[in-house]
Amino acid sequence: MDWQSFIKEEEKKPYWANLMMQVDDEYKKYTCYPEYKNIFHAFDMTPMDKVKVVILGQDPYHEPNQAHGLAFSVLCDKLPPSLVNIYKEMENDLGIKINQDGNLDYLAKQGVLLLNTVLTVRAHEAFSHKSFGWTIFTDHVIEALDSLDQPIVFILWGAPSQKKKVFLKNPKHLVLESAHPSPLSAYRGFFNSKPFSKVNDYLRKSNCSEIIWNKSNF
Repeated sequence: MDWQSFIKEEEKKPYWANLMMQVDDEYKKYTCYPEYKNIFHAFDMTPMDKVKVVILGQDPYHEPNQAHGLAFSVLCDKLPPSLVNIYKEMENDLGIKINQDGNLDYLAKQGVLLLNTVLTVRAHEAFSHKSFGWTIFTDHVIEALDSLDQPIVFILWGAPSQKKKVFLKNPKHLVLESAHPSPLSAYRGFFNSKPFSKVNDYLRKSNCSEIIWNKSNF
């Protein structure tokens, strides 16, 4: 299965028409993020059969020039606090200097699915689209990935993401849990959790190529 056929199957389900009707209406009436063309950017960047790592976010950044369809990734120079802390933990975990330009496309190209559980948001209003039905879709995404035999690491940061653990039953996969990288919680277990080295340890033992976390080396 690939993402195109997966989404075609989702389109046949009762929730889908209502979800897309609400999304289309919001994009017509309000400024929403990411750009409409980038709603499914994560799936365009990371084919299903290439997924090695899934990092779950919540909903997109809701300010201008930030969200572009990948969880935690931005297209601007001013980095959101959570991303600052992700880079900080990368450097601490791996003992290297990280190119911190904000755009995580380079990770998506290597098989890191940067998936928000809600894919759209109204400008300046966090979680404004959380009741539309996106979580049904992304729950199905997680279930589909869990059914695959290929080695996958699921990274669950914070309580909302950790609720998705119920869908992860494949013993071949690795699940990493910690506090969220937000400044409100990063010091309660995100820092020093070493997820990036743990991912590469697992991939190496699974005879898969490791993730190049530093963009300068990609």
